[in-house]
Amino acid sequence: MKNKNLLGLFLSSCLFALGFFIHGNIALYFNISGLLIVCGGTFTAALISFKTEQLLIVCKVLSSAYKTPIKRESEIVNILIDLSIRSRAEGILSLQRQENETAILFLRRALGCLVDGYQIEQIRDILNTEMYFFKLRREDSERIVRGIADYFPAFGIIGSVVGLITMIGGIGDTSVILKAIPIALTSTLYGLIFANFFFLPFASVIKERTNQELLLQKIILEGVIAINSEMNSVILKTKLESFLTPSERKENLVSYAKLRERFSIEKQEEKEEVI
Repeated sequence: MKNKNLLGLFLSSCLFALGFFIHGNIALYFNISGLLIVCGGTFTAALISFKTEQLLIVCKVLSSAYKTPIKRESEIVNILIDLSIRSRAEGILSLQRQENETAILFLRRALGCLVDGYQIEQIRDILNTEMYFFKLRREDSERIVRGIADYFPAFGIIGSVVGLITMIGGIGDTSVILKAIPIALTSTLYGLIFANFFFLPFASVIKERTNQELLLQKIILEGVIAINSEMNSVILKTKLESFLTPSERKENLVSYAKLRERFSIEKQEEKEEVI
C-alpha cells in the first residue's frame, strides 16, 4: 500500500508540475521576494501564535506519521489472542515478559495494568483516560497545522499588496513596474500552494493516523479486559474480529442449512402451508 501511495504521489505531482510547464516559462513562477514574504510572514505568525514546544511536537507527530508504520487491526487481534492463550496456559503473570517486549506503548501500558493486578473497572478507567488525552493532544497538533495553513493565503495576499504598492509608486518607470508584477502575482500563488498542497494534507494525515491509532487502542482495551476476565480464546477471537472489515476476518459463515435447523424455519414453513 505504501508503494502505491508513493507511485500515486509521484504521478499526480508530475501532472501538477506539467500544468506550469505547458504554455508558459517556468522561470516566471519563481520569485524570491514573494517567497520570503509568504514563508517568513507565516512562520513568524506561527511562532507568535504557538509555543516552540508545540511546534516541535507537531514536527515529531508528522515525522512519525510518515516514517513509522502502524500495525494493522488484524495484527493487533492476533497478538491479543496469542496473549490470551498464554494467559490461560501459563497464568496471568506470564504476560509480564510480553509487557517488556511489546513495541506498542499503549499495549505495554495495558499489559502493565494487567500484570499489576488492577481490577477491570480500574483498567478501563485508566486506558479510557489515556485514549481521551491522546486524542486531545493529536487534535491540538492538527489544529496547529490547520492554523499555519490558514496563514499562508493571508500572507500571499499581503505579498500581492506589497507588489501593488510598489507598482503604484513606480508609475512612470516601466522597470519598477515590471519588477513589482511578479511579486504581486507569485505571492498569492505561493500562499495557495503551501496551504493546499502541503499543510492541509499534513493535517489530514494527522487526523487519519489518530483515528487509526484510536481504533487500535480500542481493540487493545477490549482485548486486555477480556484476558483479565479469562474469556475463552475462541469467544475473544469472535469478539475482536468485530473490529475488522469482512475481508480481513478469517471465519467461515454459518451455512443456511444450520440456520434453518437452529431456528426451525422449515417447521414454520410447513405449519404455514397446513394453515
